[in-house]
Amino acid sequence: MSSPTFSAAGVNLAVLVGTLSRDPQIRTLPSGDDVLGLELTVRPEGGPAESVPVAWLGAPSAAANWVAGDEILVLGRVRRRYFRSDGVTQGRTEVVATMGVPTRHAARARRLLADAEASLELAGEPATA
Repeated sequence: MSSPTFSAAGVNLAVLVGTLSRDPQIRTLPSGDDVLGLELTVRPEGGPAESVPVAWLGAPSAAANWVAGDEILVLGRVRRRYFRSDGVTQGRTEVVATMGVPTRHAARARRLLADAEASLELAGEPATA
């Protein structure tokens, strides 16, 4: 089996399965857009628990009804952003979600994973000149 060759544009795909460590929080940006903030605890096999912040712009309203303890599958991309707070520049690394679903919805979760796999397969296609 040969290794895929990725395009020069690169690939930024995050797939998380974890437990919500707190209820989702909706925040309104200065633009008027709402962003749903999630805090996902991921427990890799054989490793310590990791807390991953997730920001979801344009999340469906049902996602705001998830509760701490729900197991969630999130697809998105990793982003590092910088901002000023109290006169100090700070940075935050987070996952920007494009899709998410509680894992109890098994068929929807499988479709999301299939979409992620298809994205990787497309990204691995040789670039055409």
